[in-house]
Amino acid sequence: MERNTGSQHLWNAGRFSWDLSQRGLIMGILNVTPDSFSDGGRFHKIETAVAHGLKMIAEGAEILDIGGESTRPGAEIVSPAEELARVLPVVERLRAESDVALSIDTTKPHIARAALAAGVDIVNDISGFRNPEMIEVCADTSCGLVAMHMKGVPQTMQQQAVYQNVIEEVHETFRQCLEGLSQAGISEERVLFDPGIGFGKTVEHNLALLRSLPELAIHQRPLLMGLSRKSFIGHVLGEMNLSYRENPTIALTAYTRAGGALVHRVHAVKENMEALRMMEALR
Repeated sequence: MERNTGSQHLWNAGRFSWDLSQRGLIMGILNVTPDSFSDGGRFHKIETAVAHGLKMIAEGAEILDIGGESTRPGAEIVSPAEELARVLPVVERLRAESDVALSIDTTKPHIARAALAAGVDIVNDISGFRNPEMIEVCADTSCGLVAMHMKGVPQTMQQQAVYQNVIEEVHETFRQCLEGLSQAGISEERVLFDPGIGFGKTVEHNLALLRSLPELAIHQRPLLMGLSRKSFIGHVLGEMNLSYRENPTIALTAYTRAGGALVHRVHAVKENMEALRMMEALR
């Protein structure tokens, strides 16, 4: 069993140990998919994916989150073999060309295990580590973990967006998740939580969560926010064109940093990093 020191701003992830008490992190999104909602198909080939990853690093990303399966509402399920074929060559190339922290965005233990063996430092599981095998994979390493809240699966999640109290239910899900991870020997300092904005939630649910970030914290573990270009932004603004969602994303990065979110998963690295640093300077 690893020692729990209870440091609320420390995040341990493999080779990395970040003190987030004064300075948050930008996680750049690298979708190696043909059908992701924002940039599906743009970085599907290995060369373009690697080039884009290196560009995000140059712009200030300290973590790259690599995913090989779209999680947009109604997305098709990808076989483990196909997902692995998409992400593993990109992981291997980026690890060879950069020492930046790498994250694998997957719900499949087989993919996580292979990616960790190839040099990934973080497992980002949108299903919140509901699969005991995924917990076992992470317990066998020192990787960092990101546990997201989602009802159901991407194919059905928007049909399950019903809550008595969305704040309390997300908080309780995080509590149960951390308890299960701790029982498996995974220390709290390795775990971040993501409230899953846009995953099985209505616009009203998303806004309620954003207003109540401090209430979501479990043992004061840091929060990761995945807000970039989400459809609820379009619904709020009455404009569903993706090109109109970047400036609101930057505003939300600043707002959620003020609310205590310390890691921000974004498409446009430079702009969001600048918003993050300005908010931290004001604090």
